[in-house]
Amino acid sequence: MSQKDSTHSFDPLDMRNYSLEKFKEIKSGIWMERIKFIGMPLAILLFLAFHLQWIGAIEIFETQTKVPPANCYSATGIFLASLVLWLTEAIPNYLTSLIVVVVVILTGTMKMRPAFAMLGEPVMILNIASFIMASALVVTGLAKRMSVWLLVRMGHKMGLLFWCFILLNLILGAFISATSAKTALLLPLFMVISAIYGATGGEKRNNVGRNMVLLNLLANNVSASAFITGSAANLLAAAMLEQAGYKVFYGDWFMALFPLALIQCAIAWYTGTRWIFPIKKEDTVPKIEGGMTRLQSELKQLGPITAAEIRAALTFLVVLLLWSTDRLHGMRAEVIAVAGACVVLMPSVCKLPRMGVMKWNDADIPWHMLMFSFGAYVLGGMVDQTDIVGLYIHKLFDQWQIDPAGTGKLMVFAVLSAVFAITTLISESKTARTIIMFPIIISIAKKFGWDVIGFCLPMAFLINQVYVLYFNSKPANISYLLDHYSTGESFKYGMIQMVIIWALLILWTQYVMPLMGFNSALW
Repeated sequence: MSQKDSTHSFDPLDMRNYSLEKFKEIKSGIWMERIKFIGMPLAILLFLAFHLQWIGAIEIFETQTKVPPANCYSATGIFLASLVLWLTEAIPNYLTSLIVVVVVILTGTMKMRPAFAMLGEPVMILNIASFIMASALVVTGLAKRMSVWLLVRMGHKMGLLFWCFILLNLILGAFISATSAKTALLLPLFMVISAIYGATGGEKRNNVGRNMVLLNLLANNVSASAFITGSAANLLAAAMLEQAGYKVFYGDWFMALFPLALIQCAIAWYTGTRWIFPIKKEDTVPKIEGGMTRLQSELKQLGPITAAEIRAALTFLVVLLLWSTDRLHGMRAEVIAVAGACVVLMPSVCKLPRMGVMKWNDADIPWHMLMFSFGAYVLGGMVDQTDIVGLYIHKLFDQWQIDPAGTGKLMVFAVLSAVFAITTLISESKTARTIIMFPIIISIAKKFGWDVIGFCLPMAFLINQVYVLYFNSKPANISYLLDHYSTGESFKYGMIQMVIIWALLILWTQYVMPLMGFNSALW
């Protein structure tokens, strides 16, 4: 078949044309390859420079630490070397994490049992249980049915179609912590919707397609910020806070950040469709007939709702209810998640009706990501135990003489949040950025006697703001490959949204969170 015939045979309304395996990942450029090449030797050099104390004596390690100074030198070397490896991706991230575990033990920075115990940390268990429950959404077809049904109900009402995808991302974000999985689920649907309105990418770009893809990318990532289980990096931030003595409840995270996520998505929809890439009235008229009929056909092929879907839906609703009220009944989110996983995996017993909806082999558990998290938790435990970040932070702010009772808190929050937001443009790893920034944020809050959760929780909202450039996250990479916008267009759209949420976050922390019971006022 000729290329011309192949092009003409492409059906833009066929959802099978938009599976992720059809979109190859963008290869690293020459500069990224060079960075990868120097990553390993640079990491080794940094580790040896501190571990063997080639850099000479560091005063705060010799006079102010509560642990042996040698541990502080080794910990600093391990910390810097691991960040270099994670950020340059010289070797796979999960391998870096496993090396961190080994080196931390061999250098005596942490003992073996406490280090290995991190693999059984509650947040690790919560991660595994969440992936099991998320798999149940896909295995039963409940996620697809819910998505297609909502789109069919929206008809050809352009504004409602955009809001449909915002709501779907927020709903799925409660259970699916992998943003790539949400992309795989929703991408065929928003591509079909874009095609209905004449946006099929390349030469046939239009503002409907630009807004549809970019808004989905933003909502996908922002929805992860709305729930403590929304991403592994969220759980890492919560684990770091708990290691420092400050427990963040699922309900507290949800109450503080879910409304903000909804507001940010609403702002992105309005500014995107009205100002940045305005949609003209003539663009709201379908260009390809039969689009909604095709979606109705997809829904019809799913058949009547099954008993398994009903059981899965009930399980998810009960789990979400218990999660959101964990402060009231005292059950930890990790225990609730494991109980939910038990239910969806439960086979038929003694000829009783089956409670579960799938088998263990049906669960899609990304062990490579969990091993990455394992090393990150060990590194976080090492930083907390040696307090290497806190020592530097205290020394720095003692020199600056910031007034914690005046406008100093506002200035520190504004600068830290801006830096945290900017780091999303540099690193693809949300976990690596969290490892770098959260110990600093926690140490600063503790030093000045500010409410740690009230200061750190809004900062956590910036973890998942990874939508500006195509290399900022896996969903951003996939979205760019759809060819509905240029790099410059995504940068313009993303930076406007980033600046808006940075300003909004300051106001939210000052005026809204105190109404929810958080001691977070900045001035």
